[in-house]
Amino acid sequence: MILEIFVDMQIMKVLVLIFLVLFCAQGSQDQEKSCSGSSNPKDLHCTTSSKDDKKCGCSSLKRDKTSHEEDSGDHKYRRDSNITPEGKNSGCESTYKRTNQMVYLKGGVFTMGTDKPFIILDGEAPARKVRVRPFYMDVYEVSNAEFELFVNDTGYTTEAEKFGDSFVLGSRVSEQTQKNIHQAVAAAPWWLPVKGAYWRRPEGPDSHIKDRMDHPVLHISWNDAVEYCKWAGKRLPTEAEFEYALKGGSDDTLYPWGDNLKHDGKFMANLWQGKFPIQNTAKDGYEGTCPVTAFPPNGYGLYNMVGNAWEWTADWWSTRHTKDFQDNPTGPPNGKDKVKKGGSYMCHKSYCYRYRSASRSQNSADTTASNLGMRCAADRLPKDVELVEGVA
Repeated sequence: MILEIFVDMQIMKVLVLIFLVLFCAQGSQDQEKSCSGSSNPKDLHCTTSSKDDKKCGCSSLKRDKTSHEEDSGDHKYRRDSNITPEGKNSGCESTYKRTNQMVYLKGGVFTMGTDKPFIILDGEAPARKVRVRPFYMDVYEVSNAEFELFVNDTGYTTEAEKFGDSFVLGSRVSEQTQKNIHQAVAAAPWWLPVKGAYWRRPEGPDSHIKDRMDHPVLHISWNDAVEYCKWAGKRLPTEAEFEYALKGGSDDTLYPWGDNLKHDGKFMANLWQGKFPIQNTAKDGYEGTCPVTAFPPNGYGLYNMVGNAWEWTADWWSTRHTKDFQDNPTGPPNGKDKVKKGGSYMCHKSYCYRYRSASRSQNSADTTASNLGMRCAADRLPKDVELVEGVA
């Protein structure tokens, strides 16, 4: 009897030991998945490049691979499974007035950056004199209707479609879609990697843009933006050009319209109102994006240069700047991330104060998200593009 009890106790010890080993291994995997988002190397993950990123996650959205072409095997989500039931030539754009107009900016010397940086790690400082040459700038952000013309004409497939997923603000995702999501970005838990989210389905498979054709196109990577601008006979603006255009002639103010968030008691941009990310009161009129024609234009006649959607620039990211005078700078020759400017509808002073004129942020060239869009610039006015009279 004593021998049997002793043997039973030894067996129990072995079973407990096996259980502990398996439990710890699973815990380690779960911890890893909370940041990477998936065990699939093609899926989205987060990286933290600064203390501020841990707080807001503005630049923590990355992909594990720099290009889908490096992947081995087929993607789970293909264009033919992501595209809308209407298919090609859906005709949605026909009910919207074209918004491909451009303004001629004569260029000149302006103050880029600031000597009073709010986010030092972003390289907002120092203030320096910069000259930009004359160029044309899109009056509006590229809308869904304009982007659909490009896709219908070329059959282009965005990177979000090729990868099969994209980042979406959690509060914008339906309960049904959230049931299939089992991880978030650890540094910014309000970001969810949503399968099937792309420009036509900005919040996932059960969403649509049919009532938002005049809103900015979203889930656009830097690579996507370059291809669209090429098709349109344009290019991405440099960071210097973008900041020059954004300021609209207001060289020494916090925002293009002045130093206060409101001008004459009115909201001037689509930004987060309320407590992020819990509640957006939409006091400015919009909980998500707004039409590209909304809100007053800046001094150069450009709309939504601040807020609504982040916009890509041509420059590689760098936080090292000189106070020396620069003539038409184009940024460093290479790098890991690309510069984005202007902020988005998700920006709030409490967590991502990047809608100031001198603010800036970055993402990898293949990053896509539900607040990433674009607008184009050009050295010459493309054919079939209407020139709007500006004041610059």
